Amino acid sequence: MTAVSEKLAAAREDLAARDGVLVAFSGGVDSSVVAAIAHDALGDDAVACTAKSETLPEAELEDATRVAEEIGIRHEIVEFSELDSQEFVENDDMRCYHCRSLRLGAMYDRAMELGIDVVCDGTNASDVGEGHRPGLRAVEELDAYSPLLEHDVEKSEVREIAREYDLSVADKPSMACLSSRIPTGLEVTEERLSRVEKAERLLRTWGFEQFRVRDHDGLARIEVGEKELETALDPDFVRAARDHIEDCGFDHVTLDLHGYQTGSVSPEGEDEDDDEPVVADVFDTEYPSAE
Repeated sequence: MTAVSEKLAAAREDLAARDGVLVAFSGGVDSSVVAAIAHDALGDDAVACTAKSETLPEAELEDATRVAEEIGIRHEIVEFSELDSQEFVENDDMRCYHCRSLRLGAMYDRAMELGIDVVCDGTNASDVGEGHRPGLRAVEELDAYSPLLEHDVEKSEVREIAREYDLSVADKPSMACLSSRIPTGLEVTEERLSRVEKAERLLRTWGFEQFRVRDHDGLARIEVGEKELETALDPDFVRAARDHIEDCGFDHVTLDLHGYQTGSVSPEGEDEDDDEPVVADVFDTEYPSAE
C-alpha cells in the first residue's frame, strides 16, 4: 500500500466513525476530495453544502452542482451575503478571515438544521505555512474538521486521490472567491464583483484555463498562466479584450506581463513576488462576446 493509499484509508476510516458530516463544498479539488471520501465512508449521512453569495461566480456554483452529482452526494445550497458585513466590505488584510467565518457560520447553521454535528472543510497539509492565510484562523476558531490536514494529505496527493475517485476536477486550477480580485483597502462592492465575474466569464468562454481579472478601481488587470501568455498577446485577443472587457464596466484594460500569480493584490506575505506588477496596455476580432 502506498503512502497516499494509507492516508486515504485513514481518512475514510476516520469519517466512517462519525454519525454524519457536512462538507463545506466549493466544487474545487480539495473540497471535492473530502466530499468523495465522506460519501464513500458514510453514504447518505454525508452532505455537501455550497455557500451562494455575490463572491461566488455562477460558473463555480454550476461546477459544484455538477461535481456533487458526479460524486453522488446530497448537495445543499445556503444563501447569504458577505456584503452585509462591514468588516468584510472594508477589505483589510483580514478579509479572508471575515469571509471564511461567515461561510462556515452558514454551514454550521445548515448542519444544525440537518442534525449534523461535524462540519468538514478542504484545508490540506500544503495550506499550512503558505504565508498570510487568515482564513485558516476562522477554521480553527469555529472548530471545523479538516480531514486532509489531519491525515497530512498534501496538495499533490489531493489530486492523486481525486484521480483515484475519477473526479473531473482532479486537475482543476485553484479558484479563490471574487473578492480576492480587489486590492486590499479598496471596498468590496457588488458592482466590482459583478464586473470581475463578467470579465472572467469572457476569458473562460475564450478558452483560458488559469486566469484572474484584478479590479484596480476601474482598471482591469488580466493575469493568465505562463503557458497561455502567448495567446493573450495575440492581436485578436488584445482587440477582443479591449472591446468586450471594457463593456463589462471597466474604464481601462491591461495585461500583466508577470502572468498569473496567486494573491497578487493581497497583503505582503501571500504573494510569491513582492515586486510591482509589470503591465502592458491592451489596446491593439474574432473573439466572441459572452452574450
